[in-house]
Amino acid sequence: MTDYPALTLETPAEHPFAQFVRILGKGKRGARNLTREEAREAMGLLLDDKVEDTQLGAFLMLLRHKEESAEEMAGFTEALRERLSPPALAVDLDWPTYAGKKRHLPWYLLAAKCLAQNGVRIFMHGGGAHTAGRLYSEQLLETLNIPLCRNWQQVDAALDQGGLAFMPLVDWAPQLQRMIDLRNTLGLRSPIHSLARILNPLGAHCGLQSIFHPGYQAVHRDASGLLGDTAIVIKGDGGEIEINPDADSHLYGTTGGESWDEEWPQRSTQRHVKPASLDPEHLKAVWRGDVVDSYPQMALISTMALALRGLGQTREQAFETAQQYWDARDRSI
Repeated sequence: MTDYPALTLETPAEHPFAQFVRILGKGKRGARNLTREEAREAMGLLLDDKVEDTQLGAFLMLLRHKEESAEEMAGFTEALRERLSPPALAVDLDWPTYAGKKRHLPWYLLAAKCLAQNGVRIFMHGGGAHTAGRLYSEQLLETLNIPLCRNWQQVDAALDQGGLAFMPLVDWAPQLQRMIDLRNTLGLRSPIHSLARILNPLGAHCGLQSIFHPGYQAVHRDASGLLGDTAIVIKGDGGEIEINPDADSHLYGTTGGESWDEEWPQRSTQRHVKPASLDPEHLKAVWRGDVVDSYPQMALISTMALALRGLGQTREQAFETAQQYWDARDRSI
């Protein structure tokens, strides 16, 4: 009779990140939101590359399915801020631009450019052209003479020189850019698209945020409030920070942890016809004053007023100041 060696079974150790996937995916009755601390720990593991790709995909899609909470977004933001090392730069507005435009040109870029001419220091950031058929800020920077910065030193110089700087997400948070780039692999946007809008990496006086999907605006406002930030969240045109003059706008604000709401009625008496095509040259023509076009002028004046509202002006003051800035702009481009 042959003696066979005893079979030894060892249970493999559970991966440290598995607990977070389990919390989100344990069925209808067992699943729950992450606490703020759990969210901070989970995002820390993601940012430190201590998570398997399968876990990353599962985590992002489970969050997407259930919809992220304010506590989760606050915890995620804290994890990233702990790992960032930007210099101490004076910035008035944090202006995330991640959605791209498909129905109208990005008039918010002219709004930001005009504000910057008048001493408002604006840090813009974006995540690249991740969805076909949309026009992204990065594609128009050179056309509109907006500085593209690839490091913090260039941001500092651009802010000092002209008050406006754009820096791609990949250059200051490459791990987040990698997660955003999974959109076409996973088939859905992930919470990272939302997270990038909340981050305010330079600690600007006010963070502007645009969230297109209904119900997410209040979550973003509450997350910024938990972080003690000053922010205004809107449902901007196409998902960008741009007021649609053909529709009422609801401002979800938070100042020093205190929430506030404000309704801005539509500015146009009748709905404008969507342009047949998006020609970037039209942006330059409007800036120079070569053409008169009511939609872009209403959109950019309202967007400038939104930014000034975030910096402490009343709505009436903000619209008056925005019009003064626009009328006195340097039209060279």
